[in-house]
Amino acid sequence: MPPAGRASTPAAAAPLRTLVLAPFDQDSLARLGALGPSCYEPWTQSRRIWDPEELGSRLGAGGFAAVVVEADFIFEETFVAAPCLRFVGLCRGALNQVDLEAASRHGVVVVNTPGRNAAAVAEHTLGLMLALLRRIPEAHQYVASGRWQDPVAAYVDLQGRELGGKTVGIVGLGAIGRLVARRLRPFGARLLAHDPYVEPDVARRYGARLVPLDELLAESDIVTLHAPPPSDGRPLLGAAQLARMRPPAFLVNTAAGALVDEAALADTLRRRALAGAALDVFAGQPLPPSSPLLALPAVILTPHIGGATAETVARHSRMVAEDLERFARGRRPHRLANPEVWRRGR
Repeated sequence: MPPAGRASTPAAAAPLRTLVLAPFDQDSLARLGALGPSCYEPWTQSRRIWDPEELGSRLGAGGFAAVVVEADFIFEETFVAAPCLRFVGLCRGALNQVDLEAASRHGVVVVNTPGRNAAAVAEHTLGLMLALLRRIPEAHQYVASGRWQDPVAAYVDLQGRELGGKTVGIVGLGAIGRLVARRLRPFGARLLAHDPYVEPDVARRYGARLVPLDELLAESDIVTLHAPPPSDGRPLLGAAQLARMRPPAFLVNTAAGALVDEAALADTLRRRALAGAALDVFAGQPLPPSSPLLALPAVILTPHIGGATAETVARHSRMVAEDLERFARGRRPHRLANPEVWRRGR
């Protein structure tokens, strides 16, 4: 049974005092306020990421029964210092920021928000593809720097390529990869996919043909990554894999910096063995000034903003608010990450 003082299914009338450390929309904040007093201190405004033990002390001192986080970590020491805590809302799809085993031992319900930024990342991916093909950043600099003197020269100097008819290889056909596939089909792109956990008929529903990774790399005009990093810690795309790509091809990574050997990628681009790359994620963030990627003209770099949209915030806000309402009424949350704590509490 959960430790004394905690319950997974509180009485409907019991107020829930909530600390919200994630960005949240106003409608969802109002829903939390209807359940009990809430305190809104999003990390995007405070610029503070709490130490797990200090966060527990804050929760305990404030009598908070629920906490909502996006950037903060919640570990064993948090639960020990916050015996009043009963609910954690994690505004992320991944669960690595919360110690689920510790949460369950302490009788704390954890919910997350799978797919909250899938549409945003998929659209950012498509934007990066178009920016590479049509050389949009380079064209902007061409005009902004005053180099646009000849009205005809740009037609030659900045000639791009069209997305229609290109072969796009999607590595990872999960939530984001599938949305990328859906958005590419109207452009008339041919889709290949590599995902060892997806069946061929599932890939076909999204207009893609499943192939081995080596085949995808060799045949694609654009390779876009939407897979988790390998569990062995080695990059999915090292020098050998990058060498299998064709020189006119592009690489897009909006998934995880650990998927690509950055030094090998920089060397490949420097030798013009690839046409270019667009990256939103990196091995170290922020990208250090010493990174060789900064000196390469065929690279588009964005500061890990693939999921940074107002719609993402609204989506995860609604998901957490809904599940906290269900929890407050003694109903099982839809996105329960540690179901064993709910079964045990009943």
